[in-house]
Amino acid sequence: MLQIKVIAVGKIREKFLVDGIKEYTKRLNTSIHLEIVEIADEPCPERLSFADEERVKSKEGERILKGIGPQEHVILLDLQGKGFSSTGLSEYLDQLVLKGQYSSTFIIGGSLGVSGEVRHRADYRWSFSPLTFPHPLMRLMVLEQIYRAVIINKP
Repeated sequence: MLQIKVIAVGKIREKFLVDGIKEYTKRLNTSIHLEIVEIADEPCPERLSFADEERVKSKEGERILKGIGPQEHVILLDLQGKGFSSTGLSEYLDQLVLKGQYSSTFIIGGSLGVSGEVRHRADYRWSFSPLTFPHPLMRLMVLEQIYRAVIINKP
């Protein structure tokens, strides 16, 4: 069975997003094993120096990396990554399974992005869109796209 983990920085507070995430989790758990891991975000004042930004990303990055197993295929959401269509994501996940890779982890970083170590650990960098979305909304959108990919791949 395909195992997908979503590691995301920050807590979701908006009820409508929590409800949407619960709905897609319920739908997905009939076809795959889904795990959502929330990583605590670092306190982040409005104006940070470059060094402080790097410190925040490094601390969050350490927490992210602790949640990734050595055999997991890592897909990082990254503005500088490559895009997928819904069928493209479906085909990508299908190809991983055909190669014997049953465990994939999607990473949604914090508001400042991710550390270089997390970026280096990624096997694929996925640019969801050139648009900017709130991180809590991205979690719901990623789950919806994973659900769509699983449905496309169903026989």
